[in-house]
Amino acid sequence: MYIRAVTFDFWGTLFRDAQGEERHGLRLRGLVEATGAPEQDADRALRSTMAFFMRNHLDTQHTLTPHDAAQLCCRQLNVHADETTLKQLAQCFGDAILKYPPVPIDRALDAVRVASERVPVALISDTGFSPGRNLRILLDNAGFLSYFSALNFSDETGAAKPQRRMYVSIADRLGIAPHELLHIGDLEPTDITGAHQVHAKAALITAVNARYAGSTRADYLLPSWDRFLELVPRLL
Repeated sequence: MYIRAVTFDFWGTLFRDAQGEERHGLRLRGLVEATGAPEQDADRALRSTMAFFMRNHLDTQHTLTPHDAAQLCCRQLNVHADETTLKQLAQCFGDAILKYPPVPIDRALDAVRVASERVPVALISDTGFSPGRNLRILLDNAGFLSYFSALNFSDETGAAKPQRRMYVSIADRLGIAPHELLHIGDLEPTDITGAHQVHAKAALITAVNARYAGSTRADYLLPSWDRFLELVPRLL
């Protein structure tokens, strides 16, 4: 199959988490201020909601938003919050990523740049507590954004990986057929399954998350971005 474009995941693929506890603390303070709940109860509600987001992401491939997170936290705390409070809390949850951002994975920027010199590149990313508008800012701050021809964030697209729409809509915007994509990500149930559902090639990167390394059905296994850079002349 001829690969005419490359798409990248965000979390665990281009960026790894950092300052997570600091980010949690900022969100926790916002939740305590918004609800008046004791810090211990608010912490438990916030961590429970974050765990639910991850399970929901993997099990149902349905995108939840910062506003959903605000509602879920208030529900767990048995607090009735008006819409203004929910919006303020959602903004606190969503913007925490900008104050305490993740960091690029080693040589990820090189991988995107080199790929973009040969074919169009795009991003396909699920979102959650951190909305697409803020991930776009992080990409720009780290020097990635200018290389991408298109961006699909699940909160903006109305679908989540592995749903076909996430891949088909990107292919349409790039002017190619979905099966001409190579998608690279770190999650077997979303990234690899999603790419294969549209008959695209898929590569599993394990630089940060090696959970699926031994069982993947990916066409390519990338222990690091160095391996991808070695393969570029043959792939693209």
